[in-house]
Amino acid sequence: MAEIIQRDGTWAFDGTTVRITPGLHRSVPLFRQSYGEIAVPLEAVAGIVYEPERRRGRLRMRLREGADPLLQATGGRLPDAADPYRLAVDVDRTGVAAYVAEEIRHALLLDQVPKEPTSAYLLPGPPVPVSVRSSDGTVSFDGTQVRIDWADTSDRVKRSTGPRIIAAADLVQVEWLPNSGHEDGFLRFATRETVFSKLPPEKDPYALDLWGNVRRDLLTALVATAVTARLPHPSTRTGEGGERPRRRTVSVPAQAEHHDVLLRRLRELGELHRDGVLTDEEFARTKTVILRGFQVLPQDLS
Repeated sequence: MAEIIQRDGTWAFDGTTVRITPGLHRSVPLFRQSYGEIAVPLEAVAGIVYEPERRRGRLRMRLREGADPLLQATGGRLPDAADPYRLAVDVDRTGVAAYVAEEIRHALLLDQVPKEPTSAYLLPGPPVPVSVRSSDGTVSFDGTQVRIDWADTSDRVKRSTGPRIIAAADLVQVEWLPNSGHEDGFLRFATRETVFSKLPPEKDPYALDLWGNVRRDLLTALVATAVTARLPHPSTRTGEGGERPRRRTVSVPAQAEHHDVLLRRLRELGELHRDGVLTDEEFARTKTVILRGFQVLPQDLS
């Protein structure tokens, strides 16, 4: 057993699994404490290094592409302190950190673990149900559907539509960008009908606008990861032989579907205006935003 215990957490390797446990110190980000322990099978590891520094070193583990739904959902955008695959190491524990890294590297060589992308997730992601309260509302996922309950501070157009319920079977993508404290973030759920829509998060009824408490808004990555873990694996979108299909021009049916979505959104907006939910000014402003979002049709599909 190779193990290192630090203030921010513990890494323990038994020859087949790297068990990463977050520390209990108050400096450990709320996201890491909430995500909990992560058991990383050796076959998911692409490499590990120990990076010594003057005051504190750092252990950094790299996973194989497509192995972890957390990395897939967050796209490397987690702050360093919240990244479970980085561990700050005190100077007096440099030898232990180097030993742990060497043991994992040795096991990778012995087991001949490939570094190529995986064809399925090797880690499960967070358990469901999971629910997080953010600055724009509460988002929940029970394994079959996503539900968004808007906050009192959400845009009036969002609140007027009531809770948003999205079946997992209708989802094609989850987009997540953290609230950095300097720039707002968002959590957007793209369905077959809304995949072309690019409304700003504050106006998009399929997106949470993250502008408030940075620590709490970061927890939305839990929901993003739980949903991502249950969507088709990225490898299923590749062509034969592991190569991604060539770009192709959007077909006429795709253009028609795009147009139908635009008309549907405008009809919904018109109904809200006629019912007195939206003022003339709010109606005009939101209509302009919708038209701008649909103005340019993507010419290629990946």
